[in-house]
Amino acid sequence: MAESAAVEYRIDRRSGVATYLQIVQQTKQALRLGLLEPGDRLPTAREVVEATAINPNTVLKAYRELEREGLVEARRGLGTFVTRTLGGAAAADDAPLRAELADWTRRARAAGLEKDDVSALFTAVLDRTFEGDRAG
Repeated sequence: MAESAAVEYRIDRRSGVATYLQIVQQTKQALRLGLLEPGDRLPTAREVVEATAINPNTVLKAYRELEREGLVEARRGLGTFVTRTLGGAAAADDAPLRAELADWTRRARAAGLEKDDVSALFTAVLDRTFEGDRAG
């Protein structure tokens, strides 16, 4: 599985989040969702630059951060490869939850909520749900 098609970076220049951090966050999300697995190659800096029109040094900074965290490994002349995953549950195990969340998201959209509204609502509920975990 050494293809790089599993992740396509989308940069939101208005988000207020540093571009390299968006790459780090999107890579981690792909790892959590099982879209990237150990052995997979990340897109090359050139591929990311062509797709997003960002500075190559920004991509390299993101990849260095992922390497520092032990998630990827740069192999000279070959590319940057995933070394470990962040997925808690296997993708097959979370399919029912994903379907429920997709249904809920469609209902929220039908009720007139915008993407940012849904995100804020979900984040607020998520934070409240996991607050107890931090207190212990």
